[in-house]
Amino acid sequence: MHPAFSVILLTTLLGAGQGVFLALVTGQVYASIKLIEAQDASFYVGGSVITIILLISGLIASFFHLGRPERAWRAAAKWRTSWLSREVIILPALMILVAFYGLVHWLGWTNPLFIAGADALPIDASLVLGVIGAVLAFALFVSTAMIYANVEFIAEWHSPLTVANFTFLGLGSGFMLAAAYSAALGNHLVTFYGTWAVIFTVIGLVSRGASLLRNRHIKPKSNLQSAIGVRHRLITQRAQGFTGGSFNTREFFHHAPPAVLQRMRTSFLILVFPVPILLIAIAYVSQSATLPIIAFLLQYTGLIAERWLFFADAQHPQNLYYQSVA
Repeated sequence: MHPAFSVILLTTLLGAGQGVFLALVTGQVYASIKLIEAQDASFYVGGSVITIILLISGLIASFFHLGRPERAWRAAAKWRTSWLSREVIILPALMILVAFYGLVHWLGWTNPLFIAGADALPIDASLVLGVIGAVLAFALFVSTAMIYANVEFIAEWHSPLTVANFTFLGLGSGFMLAAAYSAALGNHLVTFYGTWAVIFTVIGLVSRGASLLRNRHIKPKSNLQSAIGVRHRLITQRAQGFTGGSFNTREFFHHAPPAVLQRMRTSFLILVFPVPILLIAIAYVSQSATLPIIAFLLQYTGLIAERWLFFADAQHPQNLYYQSVA
């Protein structure tokens, strides 16, 4: 498939935004039961602003791959059957929840509504909004990933690993950003968020590595012989049947040589996984305020390469007819 840069930005920005919001809620829960140091309201307000900026940026990016942006609202009409429609509905709902979450902290409406459980967990309005928002964030991970995992005729996408990859890579980048945010503020949550970022990044390495291994051994259900109904084993294609390009040849194939795919694969495997983990580990020892920020930026750059390869690796069946330009 042709990797549209707008979709690459959409999926990576949303993933980081969802991840950093889940990091905020996780930190608040841990602080409520006295497992980590509590933060003041400005920490959650700033984190909510970061989340909103990422989500809005992803939403803006999505408009660049629409043929008729003015009709975008119609995408929500098929929510009963379409994962895209569900994504379109969940995303603004999550943005509203995040905005209210930050607003409640900003206004100081954080007095406990009641105490839950034997561990005496104080439940306030911000925590209620945070938990609901966390549910929406996970639902958005699933909806975005299922847009691709639900496409049965593209075998590289049609797997539960697609959902796992979108989720854990988004969580890894989001918690890495939360560690960078904490480092910039100079608080003591860098270790907490960095540790979770490493955990999610390692799980993402396992799931993404499994998908790469799976895709390498996929056996196509069709080949050139079965596509045209001629069984001769020496059939080769010499022309695509067009005197110029077409929508089919532009949008369903990346036109990049194998060396480019290999470089992108190597780049993301290095930038997304070992490099940020190493930088976070060094930051633990050196107490550096800049290394977590660099770790996030490098990991996000790697995620752009990872998402490019995710689309480029997908083999649309129609490419059986257009293997050669001329």
